[in-house]
Amino acid sequence: MSSFLSFIIKEFRHIWRDPRTMLILLGMPVAQILLFGFAISTEVKNNGIAVLDPSGDQLTQRVINEFAASRYFTVVRTVGTPAEVDALFRRGEVSVALVFSPRFAAEAVHSREARVQLIVDASEPNQAQLVSGYAQSVLQSALSAQMRSGTQIAPLRVTVRQLYNPQGESAYNFVPGVMGMILLLICAMMTSVSIVREKETGTMEVLLASPMSPRAIIVAKMVPYFVLSCVNLATILLLSRFVLGVPVRGSLTLLLSLSALYIVLALSLGLFVSNLVRTQMAAVLISGMGLILPTVVLSGLMFPIESMPQVLQGLSCIVPARWYISAVRKVMIQGADLRQVLTEITVLAVMATVLLAASVKRFKIRLQ
Repeated sequence: MSSFLSFIIKEFRHIWRDPRTMLILLGMPVAQILLFGFAISTEVKNNGIAVLDPSGDQLTQRVINEFAASRYFTVVRTVGTPAEVDALFRRGEVSVALVFSPRFAAEAVHSREARVQLIVDASEPNQAQLVSGYAQSVLQSALSAQMRSGTQIAPLRVTVRQLYNPQGESAYNFVPGVMGMILLLICAMMTSVSIVREKETGTMEVLLASPMSPRAIIVAKMVPYFVLSCVNLATILLLSRFVLGVPVRGSLTLLLSLSALYIVLALSLGLFVSNLVRTQMAAVLISGMGLILPTVVLSGLMFPIESMPQVLQGLSCIVPARWYISAVRKVMIQGADLRQVLTEITVLAVMATVLLAASVKRFKIRLQ
C-alpha cells in the first residue's frame, strides 16, 4: 500500500512541476467557462441604430430617448436623408434604422394609424429577427408611456424592411464566416507543420546549407501553400455562388485581393507558430485546436461581438478572422467598396506584416 501511495505522490509531483500541464488542467476550464459564459448569449445588445426623423416633434423625440435608454440599442446618429442611412449601413456603423413618417405625431393623434419603418441589416437572419422584435417592443413601450400620460395614440403600423438578405437565407451569414475559419486554420496548420517537419527530420540544416538565404527559403515554403489556398478560395466561392446561391454584390477583384491578404496573414501565423514549437504534434495543437476557439467565439462567426462585454470585444480585435469576416460580409452581401472596408484591410495588413517580420527574425536566430 505504501508503494502505491508513493507512486501517486510521485505522479502528483510530476504534474505540479510541469506548468503547461497545470495550465491545461486548471487554467483552461476557467478560461473556457468565462469565455463561453460571457460570449454565448441569445440576446443581441448594443445594436447601432440610425434615426431618420423628418417630423422632429416631441413624440418622436420621446421614442428616440426610449431607444437610447434601452440596453439593446445605441443611437449612433440622427440623419436627414435616406442616403446617409445607406452609408451608415455600408460602413457597418449601424444594424438597424428607424424611419418616422413626415407627420408622425399628427398621425398618432389625429389619424387611424401612426406609421414607422424599421430597416434591418439581414446579413445575419437570426440576429435581424431578434433586433426587429426588440425594436418593435421599444416602440410599443414608448407609445404606451405616452398613452399613460393622457394622450390618445392611434395604433402603430410598423413596416420592416430587410436589407441585403430579404429572403432570410442563412447561407448569407455562414459562408463569410466559414471562409474565414477554413482559410485561417488550413493555412496556419499546414505551414507550421511543414517547417517543423523539416526540423524534426534534420533536413532544414541541409536547406540552410544551400546558396539561398533563410528568408528566401521561408518564402519558397510559403508559395505552394499560397497557391493551394487560392485554389481552395476559388472552390469555396464557386460553391457559394452556384450551389448555395450566395451573391458577390461587390467587386470580385476587391474580394480576391482581400482574401489573398488574409491567406498571407494565415501563412505568416503558421510560420510564427513553427518557430515556437519543436514537434509536429505541438504545431497541430497550437495552430489547429488553439485557433478554433477564438475564431469561433470571438470573430463574429456565431455570436455578435456587440453583445459581448468590453473585455471580450477588446480581445476580439486581435483575432484576424474578425476583420476578414466583417470585410467579406460587407463586400459579398452589402456590395461595399474599398473605402468601406479600408479599416479591415489596414488591420489585416498590419497583422500580416508584424507576423511575417517576427517569423523571419526568429527563424534566423533559431537556426543559426
